[in-house]
Amino acid sequence: MDPNQHDLFTLRQRFRLVTNEYDFYLAGPDGEPSGDPFCFVKQKTFKFKEDIRFYTDQTRAEELLRIKARQRFDPAARYDVTDSDGNVIGAIQKVFGASLLRSTYLLFGSSGEQVATVMEESQAVAILRRAVGFVPYLDNVAPWLPIPYHFIYERDGRILGTHRRRLMKLRDFYDIDLSADSDRSIDRRLALAIAVGIDALQAR
Repeated sequence: MDPNQHDLFTLRQRFRLVTNEYDFYLAGPDGEPSGDPFCFVKQKTFKFKEDIRFYTDQTRAEELLRIKARQRFDPAARYDVTDSDGNVIGAIQKVFGASLLRSTYLLFGSSGEQVATVMEESQAVAILRRAVGFVPYLDNVAPWLPIPYHFIYERDGRILGTHRRRLMKLRDFYDIDLSADSDRSIDRRLALAIAVGIDALQAR
């Protein structure tokens, strides 16, 4: 299955206590997962550098792509996204200053060109979400509160896609819609990578 032939995806996090694991599905016309998952994702644990692997299924026999940090313990780290042969698909970089109030990432293509900015959709909601995290007794349950955790893909003032978390779910469940990127200027594999990064790299 070639992700670059599709625009609608769903991402489900699995119940795990120590590590992050996810399944990707194609989304049907109603937005619900269609068929079996086409990709299984596992975040390596106890690594000094972030390392997230994408496989065709949970047997992990065939790798599709991976995310790996260039540096360790860097709040503005750049993460390389490569295919199974080690070829560069692109890169993800967190914008540290902007992310203090509104989580923001830059996406770079295979040639190093910036292809999109991915940021929380609402500045006000982003600040509210952070404020709740400082409230005693609420900080431990903040990720499960019905507060939107939605992102947009933007370039030159144009919205190319959305990444929306479904509310009231015990595990994280995201809908990714890139149909507005009609010329497919964003490699869909890079979109899969940032979809996981939005969750795993922020320790959600």
